[in-house]
Amino acid sequence: MGITWKEYKLLDGSMQSLVQRVGDGNIIERFDKTPYPKELNDVVCPHFLELKWAWGCPYDCSWCYLKGTFRFFKDKKTGRILPSFKARTRVESACRSFKERVQTGHILNSGELADSLMDEASTTRNKGVAFSKFIIEVFKDSPHKVLFLSKGIQVTNFVENSWQKNAILSWSINDPEVAKIWEKGAPDPVDRLKAAKIVQDCGYEVRLRLDPMVPVEGWQQKYKAIIDKIFKIGLEPERITLGTLRGLLSTLANVSNGSWTKYLDTKNYTSWGYKPDDSIRLELYQNAMQHLEDYGFKSIGMCKETVKIWQMLGLSFKEIICNCINKEVLIGRDLNDEPVQPWAEISAPATYPLPPPPVTRKEAEKDEENTKKEK
Repeated sequence: MGITWKEYKLLDGSMQSLVQRVGDGNIIERFDKTPYPKELNDVVCPHFLELKWAWGCPYDCSWCYLKGTFRFFKDKKTGRILPSFKARTRVESACRSFKERVQTGHILNSGELADSLMDEASTTRNKGVAFSKFIIEVFKDSPHKVLFLSKGIQVTNFVENSWQKNAILSWSINDPEVAKIWEKGAPDPVDRLKAAKIVQDCGYEVRLRLDPMVPVEGWQQKYKAIIDKIFKIGLEPERITLGTLRGLLSTLANVSNGSWTKYLDTKNYTSWGYKPDDSIRLELYQNAMQHLEDYGFKSIGMCKETVKIWQMLGLSFKEIICNCINKEVLIGRDLNDEPVQPWAEISAPATYPLPPPPVTRKEAEKDEENTKKEK
């Protein structure tokens, strides 16, 4: 497969030629739906590589944006976006092309459109070869790493194999009570942390996402408590990325339990949907960051947050550290060198670029046809 390169403006303002996609982008493609942030309501998100080996999820998180992206493929009984897997031959072909032609080490995020661990317990699909075993075999002896992002706890394959050079494991966590309400079917967040501790003890790099933080009653102590749990069980994550609710229009139109939407400020639409009021988000971040710093932990990032919040926290998005990238830098420098519009000048929401378009039935049927042929 051919590889397409493109000149991108990075968050530090520089231009760089990066891989845009492999082949038609169906398997490996750069997530570049968030343009360089210029306005205060623009979200900050570095462009990362997606490894689109599957789509859907066995869990039913109410705020998942896949509910909008794959809204034509909801299970009629449950309303969930059930897992769908792409043909392994196509995945392998794209990954080997990338491995052979891209020499500098990259992270490929396998958890943007699917839960990365949802195939680990399979005993029949693909002759019982789990996705982790398949994909690490492809990328072994290369400088590239696969990012496994999950809420799952099936880590046996990682424990039984020495994949530390090519695998990073990351878990999304939340307050356990919040998870019970809005992350239906997913393992308890404490069990997720225990799974993370198991692979950390085997020498794997572990990252965490405390996202989305929800301003429920007593949220200050709830999020301090889950942070306490991280360190009390002995976890030493390489980085922790924080985030708050994001209500894309396509998501809001397809949620099964929309009770969380009451926390959104629907008068203020950012370039990645509605969010809680600025002042509430500021408090959520300050509370979590301060408590993490109480443990001496400073490798902290934010996910899809606006320039305005970065400024209010006195941080520079130009030195972002977050879950999906491998740039080893820390946040913390004031943003002085690139003026943006004063807050008072923010007007009614502009027409922002939409999130990724929904997958069409034709595209999905093509994937299913290829998978059946492979079997």
